[in-house]
Amino acid sequence: MFVSAAFAQSETQSQPAEAPAVDHGAPAGGAEAVHTETGVPHDAGHTGVFPPFDSTHYASQLLWLAITFGLFYLFLSRVVLPRIGSVIETRRDRIEQDLEQAARMKQDADNAIAAYEQELAQARIKAGGIAQDARDAAKTKADRERATVEASLEAKLSEAETRIAAIKSKAMNDVGTIAEDTAAEIVKHLIGGSVDKASVSAAIKAARG
Repeated sequence: MFVSAAFAQSETQSQPAEAPAVDHGAPAGGAEAVHTETGVPHDAGHTGVFPPFDSTHYASQLLWLAITFGLFYLFLSRVVLPRIGSVIETRRDRIEQDLEQAARMKQDADNAIAAYEQELAQARIKAGGIAQDARDAAKTKADRERATVEASLEAKLSEAETRIAAIKSKAMNDVGTIAEDTAAEIVKHLIGGSVDKASVSAAIKAARG
């Protein structure tokens, strides 16, 4: 805005108060000839200064710079920065919530691991107790079965010894009878007469004794 006004002012100052009339009948090479279609001499445009570089406009330029900077600052402080702060605050709250949720999940995982390890230790202790009980029960059963077998074997051995003793006693009795009969037959054949069994039995017992 101020650039256009300054440029218009410089153009006004650079133009002459009254433009000379253009004589279309004048000769082409005369001193009064112009070189542009607007009637302005060719060197008239080089008498002014570019408005931004004109020291007479510095005050207005600084004023508009301050106004523009103030408006830009107000726009940033009232519109842009609150929105950016709101977005940052929202993201910070979300990050804090995510961190809290992650901490809770980690705590839950730690608790689950601790509970699992405790249950595993209890299961191992229980399994060890069950195994020990099974070993004790098996040992007790084996001892009981061994005692039963040993008692049965001892009973059978005692019975066998009794039977062996009876058989031996019977055999000895049978041996005595057979010896008496055999001795009587031998004596009968040797002497040709009958022999008293009591005498033969006494003789055999005397020989055995």
